[in-house]
Amino acid sequence: GQATSVRRRLARAGLDKTVHEFRVEQVQWGLVAFSVAAAWGLLRTLGDPGAVVSSALVCAIAFVVGVLGRDNHLSGQVRTRERRILAEFPTVAELLALAVAAGESPVGALDRVVSRSGGELSADLARVLAQVRTGEPVGSAFDDLAATSGLPLVSRFAQGIATAVERGTPLADVLHAQAADVREAGRRELIAVSYTHLRAHE
Repeated sequence: GQATSVRRRLARAGLDKTVHEFRVEQVQWGLVAFSVAAAWGLLRTLGDPGAVVSSALVCAIAFVVGVLGRDNHLSGQVRTRERRILAEFPTVAELLALAVAAGESPVGALDRVVSRSGGELSADLARVLAQVRTGEPVGSAFDDLAATSGLPLVSRFAQGIATAVERGTPLADVLHAQAADVREAGRRELIAVSYTHLRAHE
């Protein structure tokens, strides 16, 4: 993938790595695959000296497969993390809504939820909190989260908070509504999966 795509996927996977570090890992995966293929090719050529060319070709293909395998693994890491975020989202949104309804400021509510919860979404919110503490406006920090998230639901959540903070609209209502939206989306997905399984068994 291009550097921009890799950088975005690294962020979405929650990996604290540079594009260069990822490229190094790709080369390492390629070399491991190459080594396995080379060992196989050596054994093969001992019994058939004429197989040198085909064995070299297999080694080259193995290297490419290893490099691409690391890229595909990164995409898999992104999907796994985003599934976890969607599972955590309703609970985190409700906790934020309760904290705000109890009189906490947006930053205070964020601090309370981050300090008392764990998970991928909490880690993203911890980064937002760190930005706010270094002087960045709350709306701007959530705008950054919306821009980097690959999940539309999380992007809408971040944009909703940013808008509510800027306009002074009731934040608790926004959070309750978004948590309900995620739960409803989860129910629809569960129904769709169940329907697919039933059709498959007919």
